[in-house]
Amino acid sequence: MSDDLNTRIENAAQGITPQTRPDERRQFLGSLRERVLLRMNNTEVEDPQLTQQFLLHFKDFRGYSILVNGNLHNDFLNQVELSCSKYDIPFTLVNNETAKTGPTDTAILVVAKTAINKLRVEIGQVYAPEMPKSELSQKTGSEKTGFWHRLFHGESS
Repeated sequence: MSDDLNTRIENAAQGITPQTRPDERRQFLGSLRERVLLRMNNTEVEDPQLTQQFLLHFKDFRGYSILVNGNLHNDFLNQVELSCSKYDIPFTLVNNETAKTGPTDTAILVVAKTAINKLRVEIGQVYAPEMPKSELSQKTGSEKTGFWHRLFHGESS
């Protein structure tokens, strides 16, 4: 216990402040999971359908900040920066050791200043893509017909 106390005193004297939950901060571009409203990973920013969903809901992000992985370079990230300027949403390019380029590493985060503890933060969970109407009718069966239509046209349900 005294070793821990001595270490804390030495760190404080050198101006080193201990960081809370360092593993979580490495995963969330220096932020904490409890502050995340929305997350996109490096693979998802390459998916046109998901990027469109993100841009369509940009007005939802007012009052939040956006963290962008500065080690990635694509047109979508440029669109995010332009939209941040347009909607007056603060954003930060993160270029430190937390900004990794693996497929499941974080590319974009929408974060709050304080904890919001959202259960679902992945873009596919927050803004599920709409199912095309052709797939929707196949999934639910053919269009429902009325009793009289089935009676006179011989269709069974």
